[in-house]
Amino acid sequence: MKDLKQFNISFVGLKEGKHIFEYKIDNTFFSKFNYEDFEKSSVNVTLEFVKKSTLFELVFTAEGTVNVPCDVTNEMFDQKITSVLPLVVKFGPEYNDDNEEILILPHEAYQFNVAQFIYEMIVLAVPNKRVHPKVIDGTMESEALKKLKELQIKKVKTVETTDPRWDKLKNLITDKKT
Repeated sequence: MKDLKQFNISFVGLKEGKHIFEYKIDNTFFSKFNYEDFEKSSVNVTLEFVKKSTLFELVFTAEGTVNVPCDVTNEMFDQKITSVLPLVVKFGPEYNDDNEEILILPHEAYQFNVAQFIYEMIVLAVPNKRVHPKVIDGTMESEALKKLKELQIKKVKTVETTDPRWDKLKNLITDKKT
């Protein structure tokens, strides 16, 4: 994580009140986490840092695009993402990040790194099912879609035939009620 020094926030010298930090995220950032699911990425992250006497309130906001493959056609496209992540930072005897909304730093800490929070926020902002916008509006022309349409299950009209033995058993039930 030495390569992510620009994401260190030294809070000792900051005055109480609101501070804004801005970050431009691209694939070099994700390569530090060995995450290679994005062909390319361009995400702007704004961190609103409010320093109070006993705690910090952080609000991460991310907006941008990541280039990912479509789950239907496997065509690459720019997936727009937006995300907001609130975080409260308190102080305690030791580091604890078990709660996703509260981070506890040791009393002797003078800085902390926000790269992991930015990474998780962006990765989780990408939808589970990624569908190219042209597939949704029906303008996509691709071999994969042609093959899917060709292999689509056609609705077959079937005449429902039943076994006469079952029909006799059903009659027993209906005869009993009358």
